[in-house]
Amino acid sequence: MVLQPQNPDGHNRMLGRRISHPSSTNFDDDFESPPSKRFKRLDSNEDYFFGSDSGRESSSSGPARRIPREIPDSQSEDDDDYERPPSASQQTDLESTLPPLKNDKEAIAEYEAEKAAESADPSAIHPRSGQEWVRGKSSIYVDAFNLALDTVLEDEGHLFDEAETAVFNEWKQLEYEAQYLYVRLFLRKTAAWHRISGLRYHGDIGNMPIALGGLYEQRTLPKSTASTQKHPGEVEQPRETSLEGSFTFADGSDKHITTLEDASSLLKLDELKDLAKDAKVQGKNKHELLQALRKASGKQSGLAWRAFKRSDTEDSIKSEDGGGELDGVEKAVTAQESIRVNRDSHFVQRILSSTGPCIRLSSVPLKLFERVHLVFYRSTEWTEKSLTTIILARISRRNFPNYIVSRSANIFADRPALLEFEASIRTQFHIDNILEFNGTVTKDGLVKVKEIFEEVYPRWLTLVKEEQRKEDRVYESEEGAYLRRFSPAWVYTRIMHKGAYVLGRFKEHKREHQMLLELLDQRLFHAARRGAWYQRKALLEEHYMWALEPVEGRSEEAQKKYWKNVALQTCEEGLQDRDCHLIYHYDLQKRVMKLEKALKVAKRQQHDFGHVKLVKPVERIVKGVRIEKEFPLSRNGHRRDSDTNTSRRGGKTIWVDEREGGGECSVEAMCLSWYRDQGWKGYHSEGGVVRTLVRVMVYRSWTLTYTEQFGFLFYDVLFTYVPNVFQTPYQTCPLDLHTDAFYPSRASEINRRLVEISNGEGQNLLREVYSREADKQTCVVGVNWAFAFDELVEIISCFQGAALATICKVMAQEYQQRGGGIPDLFLWHAENKEVMFSEVKSENDRLSDTQRLWIHVLTGAGIKVELCNAVAEEVRVKR
Repeated sequence: MVLQPQNPDGHNRMLGRRISHPSSTNFDDDFESPPSKRFKRLDSNEDYFFGSDSGRESSSSGPARRIPREIPDSQSEDDDDYERPPSASQQTDLESTLPPLKNDKEAIAEYEAEKAAESADPSAIHPRSGQEWVRGKSSIYVDAFNLALDTVLEDEGHLFDEAETAVFNEWKQLEYEAQYLYVRLFLRKTAAWHRISGLRYHGDIGNMPIALGGLYEQRTLPKSTASTQKHPGEVEQPRETSLEGSFTFADGSDKHITTLEDASSLLKLDELKDLAKDAKVQGKNKHELLQALRKASGKQSGLAWRAFKRSDTEDSIKSEDGGGELDGVEKAVTAQESIRVNRDSHFVQRILSSTGPCIRLSSVPLKLFERVHLVFYRSTEWTEKSLTTIILARISRRNFPNYIVSRSANIFADRPALLEFEASIRTQFHIDNILEFNGTVTKDGLVKVKEIFEEVYPRWLTLVKEEQRKEDRVYESEEGAYLRRFSPAWVYTRIMHKGAYVLGRFKEHKREHQMLLELLDQRLFHAARRGAWYQRKALLEEHYMWALEPVEGRSEEAQKKYWKNVALQTCEEGLQDRDCHLIYHYDLQKRVMKLEKALKVAKRQQHDFGHVKLVKPVERIVKGVRIEKEFPLSRNGHRRDSDTNTSRRGGKTIWVDEREGGGECSVEAMCLSWYRDQGWKGYHSEGGVVRTLVRVMVYRSWTLTYTEQFGFLFYDVLFTYVPNVFQTPYQTCPLDLHTDAFYPSRASEINRRLVEISNGEGQNLLREVYSREADKQTCVVGVNWAFAFDELVEIISCFQGAALATICKVMAQEYQQRGGGIPDLFLWHAENKEVMFSEVKSENDRLSDTQRLWIHVLTGAGIKVELCNAVAEEVRVKR
């Protein structure tokens, strides 16, 4: 009995469990993964879902560190942090679809010149605001900020109430320089205080006091008629999300910094050390110094309070009490509190005299503008690049693909839907704080997550039913696939996933099993996780459920056999589920064979997975010369072990490339040179070539980047009309390319293309797109038209069609997450028409779990894989 066609190259089975989740689903790893040698141990709530039979009780080993967008400390050790380029992980869905553009002073200068040329024409006005562009009275930052605001108000203004609309009107009345200052601070650490003396905008703000005054001005608001909503999982609505009475765009330190807690965050490390020295406190780092200083403020008494008298304290106590008398205990407590406040005041004044006036964006309008950007960018994250790239794309003279622009105005049906989505994000972040950001998870933390899970659960059920009704009666042509990502049910489904993990930690396996059933019953949210849910469900049925469900007259052995049959059926359903990704199939197949053996199923009735030909990678030894750097002696005359043992800990090593002139190179480059001597051509790609073959190859200094999207082979599929994924005319790929909605929304088109590739049509597809688009140099993300076209054709010709189609399918299902773990070197032999991947390892290095997974993917597709061990036959010490 075979569940799928028997094609040696048409199947992709993966051995392993620790598969990172796609960014689109936000299923980030909650704990660090254990070493590869302890492969079957369940050390995280994500591994918990991968169906291991050993170590069923998980024990966390520490949180995965992630950096929140907002940082409480105003001044880091480097005051230039706001000038740093954003990391790739901060890209929004919309930003990632735009072409690569210069986003520095040169690009902004080009924008200014373009706008100046337009302003020479009397008819040139702002396309939405109707205002004429005037040099020195606008900038790309303010224009981009206002473009987002005007677009949202025009298309989705129904999402904001009267008070919020009044804030927008007040914003439009601000002077340009006040707007410029606000936008630049908006793009920095928005929750922090900033020293006015350190703001480097003098070239753009001629009169800083007036700009500050505009932001500090108290402004009245009309009373909002919107009702307050209570959302599941939230104890209370954050105060910064509600507008009442009046507001300011920014706060000044003179009125709002009154406590040592607030003031101490303004200090740089050197300033904090000086203050700590005066206060006679010590600490190894900034965090410890702040703690010691705050602790000293409450406990120490001899801190040079020369002007402080006992009578002052007594008088202040009487005045605060209205002149009444207090008993001895209450008077002593109040006196101590008064002393602490005066000590705090002393420190606060010292700090503020050192820092000078500071500014912070007020939380209420800040959260409101963040909501505007959430609606505009369809994302909860944005950067300075997000804000300016769209405008730079608009003025760039480039050719973009032909597609139908469809910006949906009903992504949030109404204001309550938007507010609940915001609240669900906050609840999710609260759970992540418990499970990820605060060290080893405690029992109290798990209890708190379970309480939130129980509160959210009924609302999740209701929303899933509503979304299914929309899918059946409202949405057409996969219209809802991308929109569902902005439903609270999308976030709540992740909370259900986390809740199932907590149930497992509390050994509530019966309830956990029921939760997995309900997650699998719905097909609308987080389809990429279905394989993991099948794995965990089958494990519970095999090992736990027999003791938790009624026996119904069966003996214990019969009960165990019954539930093993149920587990077998679960695995079969997973293998047949069209939404269960290929990466989970091998593990499910392993469990099927194990269960059939335990159930003593007749040989003729057993599943036959012999078509999955998994072979171990060939071991290869490449000898070379390694360079070790000699580190200076420490103060005690010894070298640290971390200096002398760098190469032994899996760190980057330096080698001599004897075949390319004897220069220094990486271990991968040294091994690549060896392979070239054997007649192979290749690149050090680390996943780039696989992604590029699915998309397009990009040639950069003998390496291939792996940030490109589908290009030549899937060009037509990329720009097939799908509602809501093309929201501007300047995109190089659809918005959902980075999500697990991409594949199911185009399943028929993708499967048809995979059949064509499997039948050897890859070269024809490549030539067709190239001949049609090369002259126009169409902006398709990842496509570099300067790449050697003949070499690209040669590479594709070396692939067997079925093997290339298998890799393409894996990448199409979750392309963003499939780059990690791909072998370092991609090699092809033009004469032998053969391709090969090689994973390079230095001595004492070993394969990671994701690398093992990809080795099984490639070998299962019929592609040769080698494990290349670099051995140092000589070690040279470099001083």
